[in-house]
Amino acid sequence: MHWPDDMTAETVEFDDITDARFGGKAAGLAELRRLGLAVPPGFVLAEASAPNAAEVARRRFDRMAAAGTIPVAVRSSAVGEDGVDQSFAGQYDTVLGVDSVDAFAAAVRRCAESVDSQRASAYSGHCTTTMNVVVQQMVDARAAGVVFTADPASGRRDLMVIDAVAGLGEALVDGSASPEHVVLHSDGSTAVHEVTGSAVLTARDVDDIRAGALRAAQHWGRPLDLEWAIDRSGRLWWLQARPITTLPGDLNEMDSPVAGATHVYTRCNIGEMMPGAFCPLTASVSGFAIDYAMQMTQVVARAQPRYESPWLQVGYFYGHMFLNMTEGTALSSGILGNSLEQFSMSICGRVIDELEPKPPQPFRRKLGNTVRLTSHALSAGPAIRRLDRQISGFRIPTSRDPRVVLRQLETGVDLYCDVTLTHVRSSSRAAVAANVLESRLIAKAVKDGRSEEDGRADAMRVMAGAADVESAVMLEELDAVVRTVAADNALAGVFLAAAPEVAVTTLRAADSPSGAALRRFLNRHGHRGYRELCMRDPSWADDPNGLGTMMQAMLQAALDPADRGPVSRESLAPASSSVRLLARLAQGGARGREHTKSKMALMAHALKRGYRHLGELLAGAGRLPDADLVFFFDRTELTRVVDSDDLTDLVERALQRREALAYQDALEFEDVSVGRPTPRVLRRPCAAADGEIVGRPASRGVVEGPVRVAKSIHEARAVQRGEILVAPVTDVGWTPYFTVIAALVTDIGSSVSHGAVVAREYGLPCVVNTLVGTQVLQTGDRVRVDGDHGVVTRLDPTAS
Repeated sequence: MHWPDDMTAETVEFDDITDARFGGKAAGLAELRRLGLAVPPGFVLAEASAPNAAEVARRRFDRMAAAGTIPVAVRSSAVGEDGVDQSFAGQYDTVLGVDSVDAFAAAVRRCAESVDSQRASAYSGHCTTTMNVVVQQMVDARAAGVVFTADPASGRRDLMVIDAVAGLGEALVDGSASPEHVVLHSDGSTAVHEVTGSAVLTARDVDDIRAGALRAAQHWGRPLDLEWAIDRSGRLWWLQARPITTLPGDLNEMDSPVAGATHVYTRCNIGEMMPGAFCPLTASVSGFAIDYAMQMTQVVARAQPRYESPWLQVGYFYGHMFLNMTEGTALSSGILGNSLEQFSMSICGRVIDELEPKPPQPFRRKLGNTVRLTSHALSAGPAIRRLDRQISGFRIPTSRDPRVVLRQLETGVDLYCDVTLTHVRSSSRAAVAANVLESRLIAKAVKDGRSEEDGRADAMRVMAGAADVESAVMLEELDAVVRTVAADNALAGVFLAAAPEVAVTTLRAADSPSGAALRRFLNRHGHRGYRELCMRDPSWADDPNGLGTMMQAMLQAALDPADRGPVSRESLAPASSSVRLLARLAQGGARGREHTKSKMALMAHALKRGYRHLGELLAGAGRLPDADLVFFFDRTELTRVVDSDDLTDLVERALQRREALAYQDALEFEDVSVGRPTPRVLRRPCAAADGEIVGRPASRGVVEGPVRVAKSIHEARAVQRGEILVAPVTDVGWTPYFTVIAALVTDIGSSVSHGAVVAREYGLPCVVNTLVGTQVLQTGDRVRVDGDHGVVTRLDPTAS
């Protein structure tokens, strides 16, 4: 290689380095020294590729040898290495334990030449023209490793990760040793401590590493990846500091305020309606509407004086929606016949010990509150009947002026709040009848010498048989479309052979009975879909790929001669006239709840089309890089996006939020949290004794079969006929798979949740609220699902 004639190598002391001209590694070490952290003695050989580098290196090594600061480590410090955008970790050479002048010269030459290595070129796409080399005295290490001040795997900034090995850290870098692995919460408490073999870190070591790493990260103002070593005397030395280049945007940037440090939040109930992580716009639209409706219900029952600011009843943390149960206790303490325990059971399926009851109100006030709330729920009929007219009155924006579109959408959000309030009223009506019915039948079962589980099973049988439940009707109509296709062998073959999107698009346009059936289905139900309240996720009418994937799975099952299709299960006919009345009310409540949920989805469908139109306008005007980014602002920010002249910072933050969403979606939470919800770090081993998982019975029947764990609807696409679907929760987007599966098990849910209602209508055994089903079970496990008693039992693989 030909070098410029004026290139000259020189040595530079760490204390003289004030910027990154000598590479990120050198700059990081210099900054660590200025912070007062212990850095092994050393220097930088600048322009190590220069012709005189060997001569300069030999002279300096003689001085080190005389001072007794050998052996040394020789490491690259190219410009751009260990920077904000790229780390170049492992791309350039490092030579350890250098203890002679000839070996030192060779190590410098090796590091300098690695700038042209194939791996470095492949990593960066270009070659750096010069190389600087960091030279430091080797630490006689008892232990060495790395510390990340944020978790690079999960993207969480509230975790610190320490990996350590005995001796030098090279065994950690090259993967030849299993490290001691420590994960710390932001308060310093231990979340994970995994040791393979003998531990190498003491509690004091961990405390010292944490303190130094936090000091450095606070100084840099960003999460860092730091290397360290502990010598034989126990002293901690810092060997490197660089930004973590793989982190997404801050997972907590858009978090709502915590209503109170002792408030109890839950994913139960709302997790059925809003599963997974959501973009900020969905929180600002659907989350806002749900919070508004729940607050207004509290106002009706005089549990709070007026509508307060958003995020009182609902919280938005790590991109997930939560219910604030503490705020709901004001309702239970002020209503006759209600209690904290009943409130807990209705939301979470168990008593929540962390909840503290509000002071009980006087009887007369309770009576008045009960009358007001009951009247509010039971008089929802006129409001329900107005929904079609209200929603049809909202026109999806088509203007080419973003300001006009945004104003129309804000009007739509106001209407969405009203529709959501009507749905909450309808749901309250459904829950009241179902809860009273279940309590009555449990009491009767106990009186007759049977168990509470038998009483719950009786309640499930009584509630089965509700006619015209919209979700079940929707599924029946889609199943009818599929069976029309299955009846034509040639058409079925073409449909299965095509890509899902092509299959649906072609069939939808076809002048055939099957095409007409699909068009009728989409005209009535096209606004439904997976995560249908998400502003970003398309509805079935706009998602031929998702709809086609489900229809292909249903068609495969329909073509199987062993497919039994939907099963109609007879409901229990109660002898008591009062129980029959409660049953009719519960069944009617289920119909009403599903009907208003559909209307809520219809309004969301109109809004999501409107916001996508806004995104296309803003992208076309060059205000956004693409239309999809519109979903990563909240409603307040969208006003700035439409009007502001300088969008650089706002757009950059939105891009980071979009990158963060996948990380947020992978997070899992306990069913309840006190204060700010915190994701799980480890999956808890919560299977009951004898391989049993206990949940709540939601649909009667006992079945055995193989498990299909699907944590998202995308994973559910692999479901096969006869498998038992185990999911965190199911919404309407999952129900087409109910024609394929043999039973349903969910982590959260209740007897009136969407999955339970449809499972009962299709005769599928169903167990909800297991909390840990998706964690304990794996695809391929064979289990028995007992929907009568709410128990899932893992079977011996050799059992028939």
